[in-house]
Amino acid sequence: MITRYIYKCALALVAVALVSGCAHRERVVYREPAAEVGTEVVVPQAPPLPEVETMSIAPGPGYVWVPGAWNWRGQWVWDRGHWAHPPQPGAIWVSPRYESHGDTRVFVRGGWKY
Repeated sequence: MITRYIYKCALALVAVALVSGCAHRERVVYREPAAEVGTEVVVPQAPPLPEVETMSIAPGPGYVWVPGAWNWRGQWVWDRGHWAHPPQPGAIWVSPRYESHGDTRVFVRGGWKY
């Protein structure tokens, strides 16, 4: 009877350890040299179609919705939309964009404009 109790406790501890390990989420941070809003980068292909996002309720006054967008980091990477505080009063968010200039495809960086 005691052996069965110890066995059940051991199984419960293993289950808790396994489940808590599943909640781990790695955060990836891309480091790039600072680039000004409007900086153009020649890219080999157009970005994929935009992903569908749902805008949540602002977390507080003064927040601005920064919509999700494809950004070029050696390949197209989707940056999800999020609420952000402008870095200073009067700053506006300029979304990144993709343009064609004849045969050249260009990614124009977005960011906060002061």
